Amino acid sequence: MRIILIGPPGAGKGTQAQRLVEHYGIVHLSTGEMLRQAVREQTDSGREAAAYMDAGQLVPDEIIFKLVDERLHREQHAKGVLFDGFPRNLAQARTLDRTGPPLDATIELSVPDAEVIRRLSGRRRTDDEPAVIGERLKTFRNATRPLLEYYREKGLLRSIDGMGTPEQVFERIRAVLDGPARPARQE
Repeated sequence: MRIILIGPPGAGKGTQAQRLVEHYGIVHLSTGEMLRQAVREQTDSGREAAAYMDAGQLVPDEIIFKLVDERLHREQHAKGVLFDGFPRNLAQARTLDRTGPPLDATIELSVPDAEVIRRLSGRRRTDDEPAVIGERLKTFRNATRPLLEYYREKGLLRSIDGMGTPEQVFERIRAVLDGPARPARQE
């Protein structure tokens, strides 16, 4: 099973990813966490990525591809992969299409901007400062939203209401993934 989880920062992707990984026994591939780890460990990629992350900008594709490729090769025998934070643009999506088995679904967690700001303001990460939150939302809308149309055209997009308790949101996702037969994928 190969699933993409898309949503703005603060939509609950991390929370839902943990639940999906436990429920389906798949590998969680979070580019955000991989980048934060690379920054903490002061790797070459981490130092390079830190400047972009601190400004609320997307890390260049080359750095992301390197981290994702390394992780996919490590996890090549897993039952499946949940992509969280990847792909973030059409170039990354097209690259993913050329690697490995086809995707099973793209799950969009839909949360209003006001709720995103409320959620992120309560966290204590350096990239959750008010000015950075606004920049991250702007970046998400401009760069990531075209992915929704891309996956909609492929018949893979499933939009889920991200409001409610984590349990309610998870049940909505699970119903979509386990529900009646999905339309045939367009390759």
